Amino acid sequence: MGAHDGLILLDALLMLGFALLAVLLFRRAGLGATLGYLVAGALLGPSVLGWVGGAEEMATVAELGITMLLFVVGLELSPERLWRMKHLIFGLGLAQVAACGLAVTATILALTGYTLEAALAIGLPLGLSSTAQVLPMLQSAGRLRTPFGEKAFAILLFQDLSIIPLLTIVTAMSRNPMADEGPGGWQLALITVGAIVGLILAGRLLIRPLFRLIGGMGERELFIVAALFTVLASATLMQWLGLSPALGAFIAGVMLADTPYRHELEADIEPFRAILLGLFFVAVGMMLDLGAIAERPLFVFGFAALLILVKTTIITAIGLVMKMRWQAAVGLGLLLSQGGEFAFVLYTVAQDALLIEQQSASIFGAIVTLSMAATPFLMMVTRRIRREDTESTETREEPRPEGASAVVVGYGRFGQSVAQVLMAGGLSVTVIDRDAEQIDVADEFGSKVYYGDGTRMDMLRQAGAAEAQLIMFCMDEVPDAELIASVHQAWGDAAIYVRGFDRRSVIELARSPAQYVMREVFESSISMALMALEYVGLSEEERSSAAAHYRENDRERMRLQIEGGDIYAAQDMTREQQRVLRLDGPSTR
Repeated sequence: MGAHDGLILLDALLMLGFALLAVLLFRRAGLGATLGYLVAGALLGPSVLGWVGGAEEMATVAELGITMLLFVVGLELSPERLWRMKHLIFGLGLAQVAACGLAVTATILALTGYTLEAALAIGLPLGLSSTAQVLPMLQSAGRLRTPFGEKAFAILLFQDLSIIPLLTIVTAMSRNPMADEGPGGWQLALITVGAIVGLILAGRLLIRPLFRLIGGMGERELFIVAALFTVLASATLMQWLGLSPALGAFIAGVMLADTPYRHELEADIEPFRAILLGLFFVAVGMMLDLGAIAERPLFVFGFAALLILVKTTIITAIGLVMKMRWQAAVGLGLLLSQGGEFAFVLYTVAQDALLIEQQSASIFGAIVTLSMAATPFLMMVTRRIRREDTESTETREEPRPEGASAVVVGYGRFGQSVAQVLMAGGLSVTVIDRDAEQIDVADEFGSKVYYGDGTRMDMLRQAGAAEAQLIMFCMDEVPDAELIASVHQAWGDAAIYVRGFDRRSVIELARSPAQYVMREVFESSISMALMALEYVGLSEEERSSAAAHYRENDRERMRLQIEGGDIYAAQDMTREQQRVLRLDGPSTR
């Protein structure tokens, strides 16, 4: 191993170590992980300890975290749901971007001596918010699928779309005579539409068949490789066309949202997304120029506070116009009040266009970072005034159960009956199975089954176990007591039901937190016996008596076997039961 490799390992060790410690401290204080990552980066960066360099290069790599975040969000939005949100995206989103961008630009013109071009190059990006910060906050709070979360997401999605016209505006104002002539705005629009259509076709004609093939093979490693390939391919295509890589990943996610592989993809991408997104915020913290802040502290802190005030006021007003409750409108304004990560990209372009100097980029980059750091504090301080809206008016879009909701693992002959009875009872049911052929057959009969291994904790989490009141294991392989205990520990409010194979499986799981273990042929065998007794002429009373004798004896045998932990315990009761039934029961006719 060379010296360079050793430095890379040391940098990675320091970044992960500082991030781990800072996030633990800030999580414990209720301030969120984002602020912890930012502080860890600031401490490691050149302005404080200077132990790790190359923040710009690291941020470029870590931006894959944003790309994967948008892919995961896309997986949660079916094309139908996205189409229903079009008015929010192009109505609410456009209003926010235009109003906030122009208001911040006017503020810069009023408080500084910048030219109009420089003010636009700085102010329009400040109108955007941090997708990488806001979406995880919505996800962790369980509000992404609520009406409030949909409005926030619609604004963030339009902000991502607005990167294209903002880049066009900055390029059009360029003072650099050596700048390359790029495509015009209408050409970029056509390229964007063409790229989206291309991703849609690729998703339907190539990606879905690929995942179906891998699902049939049952190789999880290949699934992870295919998932990462999908994200990187869509992002690379968009970047090659001069568009937002995150937008490409989002479109790819939407195209796969209504496939059976959605939850498996989410579970496989999640670890990479979380790590890279954390490293992105560490890199942003490293880029914080404390020297620029020290030179003009009043301006930097004052403008950061002014940015938050202006954006909160405007977004709150837009929310009220959209007939949101005032608590929700204020919450939306505070949540989106910070500057965003795309400001760093646009400031680099503005520097190349000779619209702003390095010092200005550093100062306003520091303002963006400070505004991002302030968001967790603002949300924590205002939690009480926003609580009424959160508790009384927010309803989730999915699932929409009148009573309970259930996660059913396994869609064979047993799981099909369980799931269909639950749905007939009005419950919202999510079904998971790892047999790709079975999933295809279920789809032909109009049943929605998701691909995945339901014995994996991350898979259950992605399938909605945290929100379920019932978790039912109906697959052929009986889960062990350790898995049941883990599921109960993670989601203690959910009742766990297990399909058992025989008496041994019931005995093994008797002391687990499972609500009930059902022997798969127990009830059906009794039903068949009762039909046979009816055929040979026994009355209903006689049949009921025979079944009652058997059930009572079986329950007592099972109790003794569980107490003794031995299948052979109380074996004499079997012979005794047969003798009693022969003596007490009616004779056949």
